[in-house]
Amino acid sequence: MILQALVDYYEALLESGKVAGQGWCQAKTSFALNLNSDGSLKEVITLKQEVERGKKKVWVPSYRMVPQMVTRSSGVSANFLCDNSKYILGVDAEGSGKRTQECFEAAREKHLKILESTDSELAKAIKFFFQTWNPMEAKENDTLKEIWEEITDGSNLIFTMNSHEAQEDEEIRKAWQEYLEQGNNEKREICLVTGKRDEIARIHSTIKGVQGAQSSGAALVSFNAPSFESYGKEQSYNAPVGKYAVFAYTTALNYLLAQRDYVFQFGDTTVVFWAENGEEVYQDIFEWSLEPQKDNQDIIKGVFQNLKEQRAIDIDGIELDENQKFYILGLAPNAARLSVRFFYENSFGHILKNVEKHYSRMNIVKPSWEEREYLGVGGMLYETSNLKAKDKKPVSNLPGAVLKAILANTRYPANLYSSAMIRIRAEQGRITWGRAAIIKAYLIQNYQLKKEDTFVGLNEETNDVAYVLGRTFAVLEKIQKEANPNVNTTIRDRYFNAACANPASVFPILLKLKNSHIRKIERQTEGKKMSFEKKLAELMGKVSEFPKRLTLEEQGIFNLGYYHQVQKIYEKREEK
Repeated sequence: MILQALVDYYEALLESGKVAGQGWCQAKTSFALNLNSDGSLKEVITLKQEVERGKKKVWVPSYRMVPQMVTRSSGVSANFLCDNSKYILGVDAEGSGKRTQECFEAAREKHLKILESTDSELAKAIKFFFQTWNPMEAKENDTLKEIWEEITDGSNLIFTMNSHEAQEDEEIRKAWQEYLEQGNNEKREICLVTGKRDEIARIHSTIKGVQGAQSSGAALVSFNAPSFESYGKEQSYNAPVGKYAVFAYTTALNYLLAQRDYVFQFGDTTVVFWAENGEEVYQDIFEWSLEPQKDNQDIIKGVFQNLKEQRAIDIDGIELDENQKFYILGLAPNAARLSVRFFYENSFGHILKNVEKHYSRMNIVKPSWEEREYLGVGGMLYETSNLKAKDKKPVSNLPGAVLKAILANTRYPANLYSSAMIRIRAEQGRITWGRAAIIKAYLIQNYQLKKEDTFVGLNEETNDVAYVLGRTFAVLEKIQKEANPNVNTTIRDRYFNAACANPASVFPILLKLKNSHIRKIERQTEGKKMSFEKKLAELMGKVSEFPKRLTLEEQGIFNLGYYHQVQKIYEKREEK
């Protein structure tokens, strides 16, 4: 299913001219070897471009459309027209050793074979180059001396002459196409992806751009041990996929990963997404819906409103099709391979409706200084992380599970809730609006907390004991602060965790402390004392006895009551 969806996406991209056809690929290139007509090296031209990365400007390789590059494991295998210094020049940072000599000989043999009957000026120059170049003398070459470290760091090199790059030469392109067709004589089988007869790929091309995976690329499909093989079929013959399908799905996936604006990084999970028709506007809206920013949250709010009212969604004059197929794929590194954390497919409109339902559950009263309308998925995960730890990432399997629950409108993973609760306990009752929103959403979706709208802000009608006790704790903390305005450590720092878990053992102590705090307030303002006493009497009238312990779900309700009451207190202060 994943490979089929990627092949379909590749064909949509190919039709719009965004990717290369079979036998070609986009590759990062750093330098061009400018040749004379006799094959001698005239100069080295840098192809790097200066771009902004954060606050700094850096030089990065540029992309070129080059002949399809091979998939290397441990052997020697040369590319055509575009490769690193080991293959093109026969040298690495140390010079020219036995291994690099083998690489150069492989490249020499491949280029001379492909270009054997090609007579263009540039093709002749490349043939002369491989016939006359001596890797042993490369280190003494004046042209290479100046940039030796840069050119031997693994960067890709191409050939050029008189500002004409080799991969753009028509006769060379024709020779490459003939070479590809000569290799299509192997036994053909039914491809599992396309259902058509095709030459089966022995090794699948690698995928680049997944954070944490090997920089040279990692395989999505591969077999390298007898325990994974069956019926005597080795390597990728064990799951027959045609060369066309392999090229198509790897090209599409590498294209997606290269579009950094459309890639999410949640912990160790790299998430890519696409519409079947290849139109980027669907990716824009989906990206904005998962991570709303100040400049686009009004657009997302309008999109959600249109969905509710069953009106058309129009973005810059483009009307979106709610029935358009949309895919989300989560990948994680796994040694030299990629692990599929999740794959989700549905109509675009259905996915957006589920995201809107999630934000509706997350809706909760916020501090006045908070400008965000929605807390994105990244923000949710941030609320569960220990910011003092060296590794601030969330639990490895949490991002994928959370995103899948949101997209499919299913139960949230239990460790989302437990992680938020752990952070609250670790920080002695520090409940941010993000953590409160997580608790509310989880209790509604997983614990069937009723009356969703009444828990956006303070619910003064409910008699739920856990919720009332949370409110009571907030009032007791406020009394202490009023009595001791300069206090550094409040009852929240000392008693919150115990009060939340075992109310019966803590609240009698807190009520005794309250009496001494009230006496201080009485000497200052009689009106405040009466107001606090009235509020406590109202709350205590809803509690027949203090529970000995609260369940984990009840502790969440306690936290919700505490958070709502605190926000109400600060709201009154701001009104004054």
